Amino acid sequence: MKQLLNKKNILYVIGLAAVYGIIQFLIMVDIINQYYQVNLVVICINIILAVSLNLVTGFTGQFSLGHAGFMAIGAYVSAVITTKMPQEYSFFIGIFAGAIIAALVGLVIGIPTLRLKGDYLAIATLGLAEIIRILILNIDYVGGAAGLTGIPQYTNWTWLFIFTVATVLIIVNFIRSSHGRACISIREDEIAAESMGINTTKYKVLAFVIGAFFAGIAGALYANYFYYIKPDLFGFLKSIDILVIVVLGGLGSITGSIFAAILLALISAYLQSFPELRMVIYSLLLIIIMIYRPQGLMGTKELNSLFRKKAEKIK
Repeated sequence: MKQLLNKKNILYVIGLAAVYGIIQFLIMVDIINQYYQVNLVVICINIILAVSLNLVTGFTGQFSLGHAGFMAIGAYVSAVITTKMPQEYSFFIGIFAGAIIAALVGLVIGIPTLRLKGDYLAIATLGLAEIIRILILNIDYVGGAAGLTGIPQYTNWTWLFIFTVATVLIIVNFIRSSHGRACISIREDEIAAESMGINTTKYKVLAFVIGAFFAGIAGALYANYFYYIKPDLFGFLKSIDILVIVVLGGLGSITGSIFAAILLALISAYLQSFPELRMVIYSLLLIIIMIYRPQGLMGTKELNSLFRKKAEKIK
């Protein structure tokens, strides 16, 4: 208990409470209007997606392109529960059902595919994500190609904040645990990790399942905010978008994923004023950033480690 109530944790709680309170107040007085709220939703969902993919790609070293498939599962499962079976707690049931089913699919997919490495794994996960999309496309119960409409809007700033913070905290604590260190050892040298007695397949599948679980939560939050979902929203390009955030922030940096998700959402929102050149400018900015900062914004470092180094230099 004393470890939880140390000065650093108390400051974190105060900071998070201040962020939540300020944004909630700005929403209530309509300074953050509907347009800015949409961008806020996109930022939070992208943080959940990027942090969960970073666990797989950045910390465990498995090149996955199937994250959008797990997001689709979470979105559709949650949407079906909240629209077809309306009840008081359908939102929570939908979120956790979507996340659990996404995790189970991740387990089924992960056991055979995670024996592959590098480009082969990327191709396999991409193919499996497309299988998920095509299956949804051909299920009339969920709208097929036309998509699913009339989804209740249960997602709001409070739930976005809670699930985003919870995702970051859970994954950070997992990385700091012995399981997380085993995942990092696999990224650094899989053969050496195996020789030290680490069950590499087990930990690769574990990271993959956790990543799929949180991608399912992101999909559920998305579906219950935007009223309407269709299979094309969760295609190959969505997986690439998530991977771009992870690489831009820095493979192996949770803080980097958060900063990159915020930065790319803000750039995309600003470029809405230039629809003809939006994607050209967006792509050029990414190219420039990666030329001058190929390791990403944060590399493998976290924000607290940078502050610690500066404090040591001052001493």
